[in-house]
Amino acid sequence: MSNNQMMPVLAIHGGAGTLLRSQMSAAKEAEYLAAMARILLAGQAQLAAGVAALEVVVAAVRQIEECELFNAGRGAVYTAAGTHELDASVMDGSNLQAGAVAGLSTTRNPVLAARAVMQHSEHLMFVGAAADAFAASYQLEQVAPEWFGTELRLAQLRAAQRAQRGALLDHDGESSGSGPIDDACKLGTVGAVALDAAGHLAAATSTGGMTNKQLGRVGDSPIIGAGCYANDATVAVSCTGTGEAFMRACAAHDVSAQMAYLGLSVQAAADNVVKTKLPNLGGSGGLIAVAANGDIAFSFNSEGMYRGYARVGELPFVAIYGDQA
Repeated sequence: MSNNQMMPVLAIHGGAGTLLRSQMSAAKEAEYLAAMARILLAGQAQLAAGVAALEVVVAAVRQIEECELFNAGRGAVYTAAGTHELDASVMDGSNLQAGAVAGLSTTRNPVLAARAVMQHSEHLMFVGAAADAFAASYQLEQVAPEWFGTELRLAQLRAAQRAQRGALLDHDGESSGSGPIDDACKLGTVGAVALDAAGHLAAATSTGGMTNKQLGRVGDSPIIGAGCYANDATVAVSCTGTGEAFMRACAAHDVSAQMAYLGLSVQAAADNVVKTKLPNLGGSGGLIAVAANGDIAFSFNSEGMYRGYARVGELPFVAIYGDQA
């Protein structure tokens, strides 16, 4: 997508997977599309006002964390122990500064904790109770762990445990919007990438992990270069999918590397990672990216991905299924 290049733009995703029209009610589809459009319009207004890309992506992901439709923050999936462990990361393309957190259980907005690590610590990542304590020390809101849970997510955990299927990729598909279906078909990490009026890039990624995952498991979302990456010289990327494969592929950074070293377009680099390299590692999912020249790429190897973008001066675009350009 290369029209109106260099105009500030925000792109977001809410997960990828087996997202078919036949498996989703019209009302639930409209709910997802409206939520994404609302978040994009807010970010578009920020970009038009000259707000920095980093602040725009953090604000966008924070809003997604507040929306229980998605697997991040409120609406996060459950671990095998019936608890929540949340991960997030942010990266500023102007200086390659980054921050990340993993295994949070009481910080309401993990993406704000990741930004706090970037801004206030000499370190890049904190995990577990220490990460929550770090967030609290900078006055980030703390909540009871049960705040993150919903009846739908609990039903998905119980279904996975009854079937003894092990860990299931996020939000395991709402066939009618009312409950889980049999196949692991939704990869629910969320994220945002942006290019601002000053030409700077930024990325943010957040997730509740995998339904019925083993305690302490961490995926790609908080790993810089795997689930999140931004560099003003090339691209900002946020990923969603089978975390272990994205980590093995260094997926987000690989998009940047192919652009820098091979001269590929952002779409070609993204497709090479998502449609060629990740499947060879058993990886399912996708990514969003915005290049330094303003080009946007959506790439996924599943049937669909919750996604959208809003360029300053244009109406936002939102989509779910694979046949929507």
